[in-house]
Amino acid sequence: MNFFKNILSELSGDIFQSALTLRLGIAASVVILQILLIWVTVVFFGWLNKKVTFLVKKYTPSVTIKKIRILEVAQIPGAIYFVIKILKWIVIAVQLFLTVPLILSLFESTAHLGHSLFGYILSPINIIVTGFIRYIPNLFTIIIFIAVAKYLIRSLKYFARRIEKEKLVIPGFFPEWAQPTFNILRFLIYAFTVAIVYPYLPGSDSRVFQGVSVFVGIIISLGSGPAIGNLVAGLIITYMRPFKLGDRIQLQNVTGFVVEKSPVIIRLRTHKNEYVTFPNSIVLTSSIINYHTSSDEQGLILNAEVSFCYAMAWQTVHEILINAAKKTNYILEDPKPFVLQTALEDFYARYQINAYTKTVDLIPSIYSELFENIQNGFKEAGLDMTAAHFRVNLVEDRR
Repeated sequence: MNFFKNILSELSGDIFQSALTLRLGIAASVVILQILLIWVTVVFFGWLNKKVTFLVKKYTPSVTIKKIRILEVAQIPGAIYFVIKILKWIVIAVQLFLTVPLILSLFESTAHLGHSLFGYILSPINIIVTGFIRYIPNLFTIIIFIAVAKYLIRSLKYFARRIEKEKLVIPGFFPEWAQPTFNILRFLIYAFTVAIVYPYLPGSDSRVFQGVSVFVGIIISLGSGPAIGNLVAGLIITYMRPFKLGDRIQLQNVTGFVVEKSPVIIRLRTHKNEYVTFPNSIVLTSSIINYHTSSDEQGLILNAEVSFCYAMAWQTVHEILINAAKKTNYILEDPKPFVLQTALEDFYARYQINAYTKTVDLIPSIYSELFENIQNGFKEAGLDMTAAHFRVNLVEDRR
């Protein structure tokens, strides 16, 4: 009996020894295979980097998104090399994460550790896959809401363009209102869509998500006070229609052409090519003179004043001033220029020549030519425009 027990124990030891040798062999094979795979991965990604870099240099221009240049041609190979390098290390890390637990699970003493490592790897994957499958109905709901909002905005944009180009006329609705009204409606649709989609977002009911939302809202409300004021003022100015792009206006003693009209600021370019910027909140509370609008009907009236002594017949002065205005370019013949006597001083009468023009873009040059013609007119008539000045000096009483 003891003989058979000895034989069985020897066989069991041989079997255990054989199983251990087999497991060691499998582990060694896995390690060798893993080293080979890592080498193949490194070689493959090195070849891929050289190939892609060559093709990029040969065929790819600079990377632009909506006319914004993101990467220059010389920067693209470096960016590609960085991406390929990250992918290489990710592949190697995945290989190691799969290999190490597999080797540990081959031996009884380390099997529990191998199973634990497998659990660390597979549990997050299982949670992600399961969560994604459960989230699919909410995802479809979000896609539907976003698609409806997208096509609604496209429809509004189509009608806004037709109104702006005056192909669609709505009584009482001006073409320049089309784009700002579209922007307002688009913002409202976006806000409404976000409000509807928010409960369907993953983690929207968590305290962290809600805390971040509150924090962002507080930051925006504290930092955007003046900006919101300018936006509201810009909206009011748009519907007031005091001017449009290209108009010559006077705003706070600055006269120039409107070259930029944004929701936040108005920018003018003066006749000296000076660019002056006004926040919309200031524009809203300021008086504005629009010279283009003033010249729409009969024309804008330009005026200049001269003074002459009473010895000179006022009829002569009127005739010279009117002839000077008629000789000036861009002065309208109809309505005719006219003269007003604006004051009767102690020694002189003051005369004002008024003339109509529709060419408001050239007002400085028109004034210059008008002044030249007035000077020439009086010179040809033999009249001196020099006015004498009198000063009385008071003598101090020294008594």
